[in-house]
Amino acid sequence: REVLFFPSRPCCIEALLAEAAEPGAPARPCPCPLPSGDTALSRLVRRLLSARRSLDLCLFSFSCPQLARAVQLLHRRGVRVRLVTDAQYMGLHGSQIGRLRHAGIQVRHDQHSGYMHHKFAIVDRRMLITGSLNWTTQAIQSNRENVLVVEDADYVKAFQDEFERIWEEYNPANYIFFP
Repeated sequence: REVLFFPSRPCCIEALLAEAAEPGAPARPCPCPLPSGDTALSRLVRRLLSARRSLDLCLFSFSCPQLARAVQLLHRRGVRVRLVTDAQYMGLHGSQIGRLRHAGIQVRHDQHSGYMHHKFAIVDRRMLITGSLNWTTQAIQSNRENVLVVEDADYVKAFQDEFERIWEEYNPANYIFFP
């Protein structure tokens, strides 16, 4: 169990991403001026990068490039990544959804009024990451937010069931274009 509180001070996560991309490779220094270290963002990224088989994301908005890079890295490693998001927030300036789709990640979105407002991730069907945090740089660096990480089978199952229900509901084969 872990609780993460935001805002998180800006930090460099290049070493985490490099280690995940090439486990055991020698660490390369990052030329960026940001400090590395243990922050809420780095701990969230570590949890995501622990995925070996699957990562299911259900997110209202997703514009944080660092989190998008971690998700893309998992996809390139062969982890099955699925993303459900809100249609109105997919095309906003800075959204990472198009980048993730272009990388081959499966994305589905709502087709009706009302927001798809969930904010959770399920890692390998065993770890739930949920809370108030939108996956945006603004939320990570400026907002008072929380994230709860649990590996409780009952909670994971409830969220996995909700994800599967929404995934099927947002299946493009079910869209109605002319009511």
